[in-house]
Amino acid sequence: MTLYHSWLGLLYLLCLVQWVSCKVVQFELNLTWENHEVAGATRKTILSNGQFPSPTLRLKQGDTVEFLVNNSMPFEATVHFHGIEQRDTPWSDGVPGLSQKPIAPGDQFFYTWTATHYGTYIYHAHTRSQIEDGLYGAIYIQPDESVEKPFHLIADDAKELQAMGEAELETKPIILSDWRHLTSEEIWQAQVASGVENFCANAVLINGKGSVLCLPQDRINALTTPAQRRALGNKTLTDMGCLPPSDPRKANLTPNGFLRGCTPSQGPAEVFEVESASQYRSWDLINIAGSLELAFSIDQHPLYVYAVDGRYIEPIRVDAITIPIGSRYSVLVKLDQPAGEYMVRAANTGANQIINGTGIMRYRASTHNRNRLSQPWITEVGTNATENTVFLDETRVVPFPVEVPSLHVDRTYILNVDHIGNSYSWTLGNHSYPQSNEEAIPLLFNRSSISTKYTITTLNNTWVDLIVNVTTGGQPPHPIHKHSNKYFVIGSGSGAFRYHSVAEAVKDIPESFNLRNPQMRDTFFSPPADAGPSWLAIRYHVANPGPFLLHCHIQPHLSGGMALAIMDGVDSWPHVPEEYELPAVSH
Repeated sequence: MTLYHSWLGLLYLLCLVQWVSCKVVQFELNLTWENHEVAGATRKTILSNGQFPSPTLRLKQGDTVEFLVNNSMPFEATVHFHGIEQRDTPWSDGVPGLSQKPIAPGDQFFYTWTATHYGTYIYHAHTRSQIEDGLYGAIYIQPDESVEKPFHLIADDAKELQAMGEAELETKPIILSDWRHLTSEEIWQAQVASGVENFCANAVLINGKGSVLCLPQDRINALTTPAQRRALGNKTLTDMGCLPPSDPRKANLTPNGFLRGCTPSQGPAEVFEVESASQYRSWDLINIAGSLELAFSIDQHPLYVYAVDGRYIEPIRVDAITIPIGSRYSVLVKLDQPAGEYMVRAANTGANQIINGTGIMRYRASTHNRNRLSQPWITEVGTNATENTVFLDETRVVPFPVEVPSLHVDRTYILNVDHIGNSYSWTLGNHSYPQSNEEAIPLLFNRSSISTKYTITTLNNTWVDLIVNVTTGGQPPHPIHKHSNKYFVIGSGSGAFRYHSVAEAVKDIPESFNLRNPQMRDTFFSPPADAGPSWLAIRYHVANPGPFLLHCHIQPHLSGGMALAIMDGVDSWPHVPEEYELPAVSH
């Protein structure tokens, strides 16, 4: 859909990858489909303004964003602004079939929204599985001066506090992702042909850099965890470190690089140069992988976690963080170690695959200790490398300041999650959300264009509980992302959720809930369901009417149907501006 060309006249100022003081920030993204080398091998990749990953968008809280996307690729595309609430701008959420029609080849779309909240977010593809082809970039929104910061809970020395504040002002993203030699469409066709889900990658990338590492089989066998051994029976992990299909005949229907067929290649490593004189560095850790939950650490350097999913928390000192897909953790690193090089590590923690990637943090002007091996906090499989390694414990995370949800709830939805047979299809609710819904007339314009079995409805200014009920064992943690507003993480547990409401469950299992100081997230994971069912309870206030997606952010699970359209505030449905209206759509 092309918006009026008058919009283009507004692009009088381009504020790209730099701090700006303007109230309106224009950003233009030109998408192309080109051969590009990643991790030492060349394949077709989505480039944004000629680069991968996409450029960082830096804003100030309160800015209005005008984001023009030109699609110069041979297929449709959309861009979603992950974690941005889209208050009063649901037409800019970037989900085909919900908020817009896909951007056709040669066409353009003009997204506009307000940076109402500070913090770290992501923009990424939201058509089919194109996120795995390279369309993703960081968003950083500098807090308004009125926002209280939590750094005094780390130290009370004035100079140290100043150093922390300066580090935050200069914070940079560390984008953790995975990469595949096969394009997303090749992977999808292989899944359809074989019935086998693709949950493996060829490389782990740090800011788009990395290598394909092929471990010897004896090393893979040595690293195989007890949980993997139980799943394998008499088999071994593949040469890519992946769990093989339970039916070996199906493995022959998949191409090399899908679950097996490791081909090593050498790419550049990301290098972070630091200066001890600055005392601290701030980084925003972003996991936007397709299928990997990644543990992150910097050798011999503890991390002070001070914000999660774009909101301050009471800082917590840890050595490593396990980052679910779609989540963001902002950290301060104290630069107090001897000059030299220290390994930056990202390792998959799931049973699906043994794979990791590394970068380097180097003290600037360091000419010595470059050959000395730094001491790791974590192993190649994301577990403790020392008995003293401290991982972030999510139960210790307390928002700063604390906000509490309503104790009164107007509606509860229990959403069952399950694998459909031994295949690539999933449910969220009682049905599997098909990719064909992306081609429907967007729900924003026609609320009956998608079958009601793929939707739930809410009323404006009400409180809603969503119970993500993982009904069978053998499932990984599911990072559940809600588009638009954040939610409160109010409870979780093992076993089936056998209650009709949270209020009923609290009477029986009060220890499983936190209504006193719960986390506020836009992406949070269900508990692992290794031995049996598990559940996650989230609560949110309906304050932004429109159609918004709820889904698992593991890409094979989303493309396999683990999604649901939430029709928020159907009694106060938004009026769409004329320039966004679709032709010949009746209401």
